[in-house]
Amino acid sequence: MKTILSWSSGKDAAYTLHRLSQAGTKPDLLLTTVNQDFQRVSMHGLRIKLLEKQANALQIPLYQIPLPKDVDMSGYNQSMQKHLQYLKNKGFDTMIFGDIFLEDLKKYRIEQLNKVQFKTRFPLWQKDTRKLALEIIDNGIEAIVVTVNAKLLDNSFVGRKFDRSFLNDLPQTVDWCGENGEFHTFVYNSPQFINPIRFATGKKTFKSYKPCTKSDQNSYQKKATHTNDKWDTGFWYIDVLCD
Repeated sequence: MKTILSWSSGKDAAYTLHRLSQAGTKPDLLLTTVNQDFQRVSMHGLRIKLLEKQANALQIPLYQIPLPKDVDMSGYNQSMQKHLQYLKNKGFDTMIFGDIFLEDLKKYRIEQLNKVQFKTRFPLWQKDTRKLALEIIDNGIEAIVVTVNAKLLDNSFVGRKFDRSFLNDLPQTVDWCGENGEFHTFVYNSPQFINPIRFATGKKTFKSYKPCTKSDQNSYQKKATHTNDKWDTGFWYIDVLCD
């Protein structure tokens, strides 16, 4: 069995790897989707050079899936299927995720991976996210917050270290692991790194996003029927620079 860890560059992926290591196993490959237009990690906005430094520090090969900036769900699924089939032909058969409680996302991942006969594993599934956040910190995983959802957090939260002080300052409506997309992190050190990653922080930037296609808009609206949510969502980012 050859395994792939879905590597976001953030704390949940790093803690998933930590738990695997404690159990005496190690993934054979890290997989990350990247924005080919901006050369950054999708959603997190992290520079690819820093992503590669993480893989080097972990001493695990990295496989990047490049996606255009305006990819819709159909294009995303087609690209993922193509790359997963390629990896299946190379002997990989299991994908590991750091998801915690989003049932729709888990179902989607399983359905998509079943199409290429991949097994799935979710080591953090249904863990208490408040306890999990403290476990991540207490086990020596060090990260900074690189993205926050502007509807829920102001720009003072982006660029902060993911620590107890950060957690205590979060509004009660924000999940401590950011499992609903409230924030994303960049891990610069963990027990699995052979060395911490040196970095500096640059300027903060605000960006807003809208659906790529009408079908994506309709799909989102169905999910948001019982909320006041809208697709048009803004995020604060902080640029992380190689030191």
